[in-house]
Amino acid sequence: MIRLLYFIVFWCIAPLFAQEKGAVACRGKVNADMTNLEGIYVINLNTENATITDSKGFFTINAKVGDSLLLSSVQFKSVTKAITSEDLSSLFFVTMHPIMNELKEVVVKRPSVSAESLGIIPYGQKKYTPAERKYATASSGRLNPLGLDPLLNYFSGRTAMLKKELEVEKKEGYLVQLENLFDKNHYVNTLHIPSDYVKGFLYFAVENPKFTRVLKTKNRTSIEFLMSELAAQYNEIIASKKVK
Repeated sequence: MIRLLYFIVFWCIAPLFAQEKGAVACRGKVNADMTNLEGIYVINLNTENATITDSKGFFTINAKVGDSLLLSSVQFKSVTKAITSEDLSSLFFVTMHPIMNELKEVVVKRPSVSAESLGIIPYGQKKYTPAERKYATASSGRLNPLGLDPLLNYFSGRTAMLKKELEVEKKEGYLVQLENLFDKNHYVNTLHIPSDYVKGFLYFAVENPKFTRVLKTKNRTSIEFLMSELAAQYNEIIASKKVK
């Protein structure tokens, strides 16, 4: 039975390796007007391999001449990059532009109809975000009782990619929560963060596990107290960079 399972897995993933014949590890970097460029998806449309950029925008992915890379993220406009012979031998750059969404007025109304009120799902049942749903389906044998999806996703790296996407989604949620709690004047006048560094400070804050745990409690007093400590640390980092 185990040999049969190995054979099935090999038969399913063999085409993936065949598609990469002749491919080499290409190294690229995303250029954009943002300080944190982590979590941008880079997908080889020819082989369906994928990776994610680090905090500085660097990434490495297997590709060959003629392959097309799709770079996509919720905060940037998608870009397609065709691989040339020069890209195989040196670092190449891809410029991405942020998506600017400006809301002049938001009206929030109490919903009168929901899936729970209609009896579609029981009250109190856990609700999944899109990223949570994709990760749960890809990694859980319970949600795929008749297939090998979790096993194949593990070997292909898709489960790890979806887990990273889930982490990015959570951080974006924390950023939205902070933007709703405090305006820019609070960071500049109260926490003494330079105006040009406010966005960077928000990313710095949500990268702190202790702060995100406090943020989940929605206790404004605790949030402000810990945020003041992080602001002092962040200002020290800025000052040290300016000295250099």
